[in-house]
Amino acid sequence: MAPLRCLVLLPALALALGPAAAEGSRRLPALEALGQAEELAEELWGAGLPGDLPELEPECRQLLADFAEGSAALTGCLGRSARPVRLCQACHRHYRHLLAQYGNIARAVGNSSESHNCAKSILTSDRLQIVVTLSDFFNETWEAANCPNCLKNNSEGLSNSTVEFLDLFNKSLTCFEHNLQGETIHLSVNNYTEVCKNCNETYKMLNDLYNNLQRTNRQGGESGHSAHLCIDVEDAMNITRKLWSRTFNCSVPCSDTVPVIAVSSFILFLPIVFYLSSFLHSKQKKRILILPKRIQSNASLVNIQEKYS
Repeated sequence: MAPLRCLVLLPALALALGPAAAEGSRRLPALEALGQAEELAEELWGAGLPGDLPELEPECRQLLADFAEGSAALTGCLGRSARPVRLCQACHRHYRHLLAQYGNIARAVGNSSESHNCAKSILTSDRLQIVVTLSDFFNETWEAANCPNCLKNNSEGLSNSTVEFLDLFNKSLTCFEHNLQGETIHLSVNNYTEVCKNCNETYKMLNDLYNNLQRTNRQGGESGHSAHLCIDVEDAMNITRKLWSRTFNCSVPCSDTVPVIAVSSFILFLPIVFYLSSFLHSKQKKRILILPKRIQSNASLVNIQEKYS
């Protein structure tokens, strides 16, 4: 309260010194001017000037502190889980907790009848609206990562299909590591025959499961969202495929290769068959048209010979 009294005392002192400066030789002593300023300040204070600046109520301040702590925890989790990507599986509890804290702010009302709504004081009392901005950022990041597609409907944990995929993913990496026999992984061409042979079945199972998850997810899977798979699953599969094809230079024979080759060969030979049949048909037609001319010429020659004989 004392600092605000000083703010009131300063203009009061200016008002008191103003007339004194105009009188020249009849200027009041400094102490007398200060006394008049204090009296004027008391009059202004008694006119109803508030004793303190408006502040959040204790329960609203606690809600704001809880949201700040939740935001810091979620930010730290997202940063630590950026590479390799583990956002959804590592941070879903922090995100769900922050949603609850934001909901508490939006629903909270001060206890006293004269108090303002906590939501209004915290969320919309200024132009920046930092709490709303932070909440929007976390929501947009969560949706961009498609994390709901890795979680159960209530977002309390990973879905069964996600758990199965991550378990098979870890088995694949373990198989790679076990068969490398201490060799350093780099992108140059090396002999990774043991890796390709011994891990082929595990990799094929992982790849098939990923493809099945993609098909299921387009129709709306366990999470109820029909979109891309979550970033954790996509990044895990990308890492595995790069290791398998680029680093280890392995390949898995595709079961659809034979039908694809057969159809491609058929389409490739269609133009040849078409032009060959057209050529043969036109040649046969030409023979049919020429044949009567030859018969007519031979008959005319016989008639001429008979006439002159």
